[in-house]
Amino acid sequence: MPTYQYVCGACEAPLEIVQSFSDDALVDCPACGAPELRKVYGSVGVVFKGSGFYRTDSRSASTSATPATTSATPAATPSTDKATPTSSSTPSSSTPTSN
Repeated sequence: MPTYQYVCGACEAPLEIVQSFSDDALVDCPACGAPELRKVYGSVGVVFKGSGFYRTDSRSASTSATPATTSATPAATPSTDKATPTSSSTPSSSTPTSN
């Protein structure tokens, strides 16, 4: 059964009580008797650790998050206009020459 936190609107007295989900919320403050008791909502104490909790964890490597775009034109081929260095353009020597 969950533990609920209450605070009184009149005397500001805090109260923690274990209640069933089907139980009605408390209204009367046990400290001062005023009918101004209200629930205090805080952060949820759940922490997800490990893999499998993100949208991308369950996808295979071949499936991406966004669909691939297809183009109607063929893919561009690399240009062969670039000059390639020839063996005569720069002398390569593996051993340094001494002066």
